Amino acid sequence: MGARATGGHLVDQGEGVTASLQLAAARRGDLGAFVAILQGHDRQLRAIAWRLLGEHSLMDDALQEVAIKAARALPELRDDAALAAWLRRTTYRTCLDLLRRDVRLDVRAPEDMPAGRAVGGDPADGVADRDLVARLLATLSPDQRAAVVLVDQEGLDYAATAELLGVPMGTVASRLATARAKLRQELAPSLGREG
Repeated sequence: MGARATGGHLVDQGEGVTASLQLAAARRGDLGAFVAILQGHDRQLRAIAWRLLGEHSLMDDALQEVAIKAARALPELRDDAALAAWLRRTTYRTCLDLLRRDVRLDVRAPEDMPAGRAVGGDPADGVADRDLVARLLATLSPDQRAAVVLVDQEGLDYAATAELLGVPMGTVASRLATARAKLRQELAPSLGREG
């Protein structure tokens, strides 16, 4: 298909066409196309669900629920960008629903965590960073945790995060400020021990 430049970025038209064809096929009832779509978004959805829920069985339950909701919503989803945003938003809301059912969080070992975006720092510190991040995220409320995961770990901007969470940008900023202050407070004792 080739590539074209848009806004200073090179866009692979073949990838966009493939996603559109998959979505069209899935809307016609092609199970293979539907599965391929979900697989294409799996890493990001797993990262969001893991960081919000902190347990594999809960993450799997949430993602299974998201898949069922996606199958029902396919007729309304017109393009891959709308689908991607819908999947992230539905994953977030489904995870919150699970958390609101008073499910206790059980943060698993860092080596069990699906790989997400790098949190920063030296990649050699990855396992220690993931363990620390998992423990710190568990101290936040679900809304604060979602803001931190989406902005700081998944790299979404405030506008995209606000749209995804269904809240104003100011609310995202407020949740992030509160969460970051709490994370600094939780992190302070461990930093003091290192010095």
